[in-house]
Amino acid sequence: MLKIAWNSLYAHPLPQGHRFPMEKYNLIPEQLLYEGTISEDNIHQPKFLDEEIILLAHDKSYWHHLQEGKLTTKEIRKTGFPWSRQLVKREISIAQGTIDLSLHALQYGIGLNVAGGTHHAYKDRGEGFCLLNDFAMASLYCLKANLAKQILIVDLDVHQGNGSAVIFENKPDVFTFSMHGANNYPLYKEKSDLDIALPDKTGDEEYLKILYVQLPELIDRLQPDLIFYQSGVDVLATDKLGRLGLTIAGCKKRDEFVLRTCKQNDIPVVVSMGGGYSKKLADIVEAHSNTFRLAADIYF
Repeated sequence: MLKIAWNSLYAHPLPQGHRFPMEKYNLIPEQLLYEGTISEDNIHQPKFLDEEIILLAHDKSYWHHLQEGKLTTKEIRKTGFPWSRQLVKREISIAQGTIDLSLHALQYGIGLNVAGGTHHAYKDRGEGFCLLNDFAMASLYCLKANLAKQILIVDLDVHQGNGSAVIFENKPDVFTFSMHGANNYPLYKEKSDLDIALPDKTGDEEYLKILYVQLPELIDRLQPDLIFYQSGVDVLATDKLGRLGLTIAGCKKRDEFVLRTCKQNDIPVVVSMGGGYSKKLADIVEAHSNTFRLAADIYF
């Protein structure tokens, strides 16, 4: 059964004029329900992550300062979000959703989170609209519970997964693969296990040519038993914070290749949506919705 994680906290309201499009987190499930791709039975409403799991990936002092609203003004500014208790609840709900879907994927092949992919969160700080790193917490949870032995993070957001790279820099059982814009945020790139930095305006053909080679090679070499896929749609040419040149059709081909490759190799995959900041909200929703449509077609 297709299972997606979403609840009303995902669309936590931000101050008027804030550039982060929280509306997409309601519009994606609404669109999928409207067109019949999913029903209410497919929606899983995650609860809240236990501190024990948060501390697998994050420092206790950082987590407590975040939880209690004791971050400095500079630390808050780097996250990109104004701090609130509701925002913290949102983060731990999203992360719980990713863990719940990891368990679902291990049984049924795939699980998708309407949010998540918070790859800029480091062990000791948040950055770039990311407060807690859902893939890091879920990966470490699965390893600790002996649910996986080798994990591959496939990060195809336009921005490098810098927080994930550092969290896993000394953990060979989690391999970080980031394919991103060379000239995009973050200005200083960390070192993933494999980084592919793409020049501005890279389009569908060149992007897919690289992916079609790299992903199968990684799977053959690593033999992962679980994949976390960050499927950001900020790779679109229309994205305000992007710089790459993919079309919606090209982005769909990217997702189809990743999901079919996981399916053909019998590797469970957990998908989080990541970024998307096109001027037209409809472009963001359509590109993200394609990921869910493909999952339904390929797996169910």
